[in-house]
Amino acid sequence: MPEHVELVCAEMPISVVVLDPGPRAVEVTKVLHRLTGLSLWHSKTLISDVPATVLEDLPEDAAATAATALRAAGALVEVRRQPMSPAHS
Repeated sequence: MPEHVELVCAEMPISVVVLDPGPRAVEVTKVLHRLTGLSLWHSKTLISDVPATVLEDLPEDAAATAATALRAAGALVEVRRQPMSPAHS
């Protein structure tokens, strides 16, 4: 009888997605600039077409910290677990 083994990865990559920059888009842009290192112009452009994945392949604690900072600036943010790609296996 063949055996089947399922590998479980405890640390799945996580994305931070801005669903709505909210009424304080300038503050959200500044936070995104600090988090990503993108220019202010690129940060503003990124959140102008939502939903926008602003950070990818983060560990859970870094994603939670980034999401908290963006929420504090007024953004509606979602943290999403990414499906594992063949490059991660």
